[in-house]
Amino acid sequence: MAGPVRVRKLTEQEGEKLRRIVRRGSTSTVRYRRAMMLLASAGGHAVPVIANLVQADEDTVRGVIHRFNEIGLVCLDPRWAGGRPRLLTDDDEDFVIQTATTRPTKLGMPFSRWSIRKLAEHLRRNVARPIRIGREALRCLLARQGVTFQRTKTWKESADPDFDAKLDRIEYALTERPGRTFAFDEFGPLGIRPTAGSCWAKEGRPNRLPATFHRTHGVTYFHGCYSVGDDTLWGVNRRHKGTAPSLAALQSIRAARPDGARIYVILDNLSAHKGSKIRQWARKNKVELCCTPTNASWANPIEAHFGPLRQFTLANSNHPNHTVQTRELQRYLRWRNQNARHPSVLAAQRRERARVRSERGIRWGGRPLAAAA
Repeated sequence: MAGPVRVRKLTEQEGEKLRRIVRRGSTSTVRYRRAMMLLASAGGHAVPVIANLVQADEDTVRGVIHRFNEIGLVCLDPRWAGGRPRLLTDDDEDFVIQTATTRPTKLGMPFSRWSIRKLAEHLRRNVARPIRIGREALRCLLARQGVTFQRTKTWKESADPDFDAKLDRIEYALTERPGRTFAFDEFGPLGIRPTAGSCWAKEGRPNRLPATFHRTHGVTYFHGCYSVGDDTLWGVNRRHKGTAPSLAALQSIRAARPDGARIYVILDNLSAHKGSKIRQWARKNKVELCCTPTNASWANPIEAHFGPLRQFTLANSNHPNHTVQTRELQRYLRWRNQNARHPSVLAAQRRERARVRSERGIRWGGRPLAAAA
């Protein structure tokens, strides 16, 4: 004897989506009623009870449950039968999607992207496989298959042959030696000019900053140092990048751990960071330089802390000279180190961390660490 009809075990995502549809309602009565059937069945209710609950036929409830067990939540949006017979087969639709997602230049067309009109015309004139489809039907087909009109994005892909080895070493330092790990990088150039930002103001009456046309103050670079274990950020402003300012910053990092034991410093591949003078000093003072892979500056943990620095000291500012700008920057650093777990600082760091890694969607973890000393 067959057992009672019941939905299979729901995943966490399926259960949450069904609960949200039932709790908040839906613009579609069909989705709402079907979600109620599935949620009630998952709660142990029998088919007759569910049919009485949603005022539906028992065969309808059984059909929805069987359909969910076969295809999942897609059953909430049924494709009604009847009406005009289909003119395109599944293979034809696959061919349309493949053509739409292929660059026109690869198909011998003299333009860089499709429009709905151009795509429909190309499909109609295709000698090998002509497909006649109207523009609105084509638009609906693309939307149904999840193909949308999107802006093109670019990224720099690292060609570093030691990409994985460098990332593994940085991850080892961050996870296994956080109390001995530091990060260093330059932030800038910092010019003297009114910088737009955001602040609270009366509606329709935003704060305004003057425009400048002659900038005679030059620029500076903030040489920042970050202690991973202590969550402390410090640094100084210099007129130029170079070996001498970089070495001075590394010496301040070494002074933060005066015990003489090995420390790890994460930094990028700027030539001023890898000169013979710096490497000789690092070997002599037990400082391991963990360079980020080429075109992968997001791997440096200090990058996330430059976001709040920009947001709270440069944005919405109008410093008269570099002295004032440096003084305000140092004031913020003192406040930041005293309030390292402040919610606004943490939120700004999360936004900056997401920004610098969003192009490739790269996150730490997911790979076994290489054996590290």
